[in-house]
Amino acid sequence: MNTLSPNILGLLPEYILTLTGVLVMVLEPVLRPALSRKPLGWLAIIGTLAAGLASWYQLHLGPLVAFSGTIRVDAFSIFFHLLIASVVLVTLLGSLDYFEGNATHAGEYFALTLFGAVGMMLMTCSVELLMVFIGLEISSISTYIMAGFRKGQATGSEASIKYFLLGSFATAFFLYGIALAFGATGSTSIAAIAAGLGSTTTPHLAFTALALIIIGLGFKVSAAPFHVWTPDVYQGAPAPVVGLMSTAPKAAAFAVLLRITFSGFPAMEHRWAILIWGLAVLSMTIGNIGALLQRDVKRMLAYSSIAHAGYLLVAFTAFPAEGIAAACLYTATYAAMNVGAFAVITQIAGYNESVRSIDDYTGLAAKRPVLSAVLAFFLLSLIGIPFTGGFFGKFVVFTAAVHAGNIWLAVIGLLNSGVACFYYLRLLSALYTRSAPDSSAGVISKRVSVPAGLALGASALATFMLGVVPAPILHIVQRAAFDSMAAKAIPVAAATRTVEMSNGGQTK
Repeated sequence: MNTLSPNILGLLPEYILTLTGVLVMVLEPVLRPALSRKPLGWLAIIGTLAAGLASWYQLHLGPLVAFSGTIRVDAFSIFFHLLIASVVLVTLLGSLDYFEGNATHAGEYFALTLFGAVGMMLMTCSVELLMVFIGLEISSISTYIMAGFRKGQATGSEASIKYFLLGSFATAFFLYGIALAFGATGSTSIAAIAAGLGSTTTPHLAFTALALIIIGLGFKVSAAPFHVWTPDVYQGAPAPVVGLMSTAPKAAAFAVLLRITFSGFPAMEHRWAILIWGLAVLSMTIGNIGALLQRDVKRMLAYSSIAHAGYLLVAFTAFPAEGIAAACLYTATYAAMNVGAFAVITQIAGYNESVRSIDDYTGLAAKRPVLSAVLAFFLLSLIGIPFTGGFFGKFVVFTAAVHAGNIWLAVIGLLNSGVACFYYLRLLSALYTRSAPDSSAGVISKRVSVPAGLALGASALATFMLGVVPAPILHIVQRAAFDSMAAKAIPVAAATRTVEMSNGGQTK
């Protein structure tokens, strides 16, 4: 029998990542400026692996409730823990050589990556909105700094400032939503909010609270019309940082949104489903049309991420369990192919990122055939070609929408997927087009290191397996969906007590 307290077991991965990040920060000033910071990167990788193993260990303990019911560790949160740990691991492996000879502050990058992961994991296992906010701020502060990590470039500073200012504005919406939810239901606990909606005398206030929360989280997932920061930040931030921020923080934000809508406000599903429906259509359409107009590859993938946020929001309209499973699956597939695509860009462009436009990728297959083939595979998956994770992810999402009766939403999604083919295939064709003498001159020619090769191989394998053998991940996401829906019933007594206390001790 385990002798550790639930408070330790419940946040074990977060503790490991925090201690590893602190250790990296303590050791970084000790190293002479001329020495490589790779050992600190390997320490961060070991800490991330340990956190992933701790999450896997939690999966076999059953649901854990810690810190007076504010933390719930179940299959749903563990799924996102493992996903975030995997993305962080691939990012760290792919960027071990990224700062060699260019930055003496690489240790800060490794520490910030770990601290950001702590916030993301805390978001996914929190069932109390104030705890969600704490996790959101830990994650956001880390990514704000990392967006401007190339201090000598003006675009990096611009990206960091824009991300910070607009992110702070979105955080205000999220906090106002929490305040209004407390005013309407007497609690900030997700379970207590669900219990209080049945007796609240201000249902319109409760829905306004949810709308403000969705606006705040919509910024984090780059959903239109809250997407204006995305292209500029993706263009100015370092490529490995973009790979991280386009996947892991979005996964955490979508996990929170799933918990809040499906577990906290299920009684208002007929209202918020319309709002989500509109956000999905706007995100898919604006994202794909915007990507069509781009020549800069990172800006194109930024608009692509907006469109993929729209595809994922389609799953929210398939209430209840089928929507959760579809959203979880699509989050995993998008994370695998997108972090892999940016890992390839990291290897091609290097620290200075002299390779930016689609024209710079012309004829790249002749110079870097393996990297070009891997990038082509990720692009095909982003399109949704069969035998890739992107195809199966879209298939599950659109099928769930059809089963829920949202046929027109699925049709709009399919039409947008057709539009997306144009800009993905434009880059794909550039890779294998005969190059002009001066094209792709800035491509880094050095060999891919073993850690970066492992990162690329893991991403490609995950993308392939999700498209060919999806049964294991389907089993996991179905269990995650079941645990997420069961979470509403487990703390009912505690939630009821909270509502009673807010009403002066009177039972309704």
